Amino acid sequence: EGGHAAQDGFASREAFEAFVNQAFGGGLGGGRRAREGFAAPGADMSYTLSVSFLDAAAGAVRTIMLPDGKGLKVTIPEGATDGQTLRLKGQGGPGYDGGPPGDAYVALRIEPHAFFRRRDDDIHVELPVTLHEAVLGARIAAPTIAGPVTLTVPKGANTGTVLRLRERGVRNRKTGQRGHQFVTLKVVLPTAPEPALAAFLETWRPTTPQDPRREMLK
Repeated sequence: EGGHAAQDGFASREAFEAFVNQAFGGGLGGGRRAREGFAAPGADMSYTLSVSFLDAAAGAVRTIMLPDGKGLKVTIPEGATDGQTLRLKGQGGPGYDGGPPGDAYVALRIEPHAFFRRRDDDIHVELPVTLHEAVLGARIAAPTIAGPVTLTVPKGANTGTVLRLRERGVRNRKTGQRGHQFVTLKVVLPTAPEPALAAFLETWRPTTPQDPRREMLK
């Protein structure tokens, strides 16, 4: 899935043999005799693997299909980051004349998510709430990287109110501790006309005067 190969070193056995022939063929009695007992490791192979945001956060196993039809199994560690390179020892090109195989290096490219954003081990998400939920408070379902949880919206919440879900972020690979998820509320007005709400606002006067544009117009 998403794997693309790029190879360093000798591209094939024929290229390696040609190199040995050119370097040692004349002075050592011919290329075949020069190669006897000359073991060399195989070429390292490089791949790029596209990984979904949630698979990178939770960890997963994916397979890169190689040009020869074989599959290279890649274990994506929990909390993997964009650009992280995994080394698969002995999974590169075959060795020469009994030499060990090379290694495979897999660079991870993490795909963006539709609404989750990651900052270090923390997850950030903007969550829409209705006017009713914001004014009166509510218990609502909120998405996390591990699935929905119940979130308490406090009374009087506003657009920009930030709530924290403890240890609902990504697990740190070194410490084993999870980050947090920060939920930024966004109050969404009704999409259809609400005559009762409009009639209420016609007569309602706030007890505390408010000018949300005051700082902008100084």
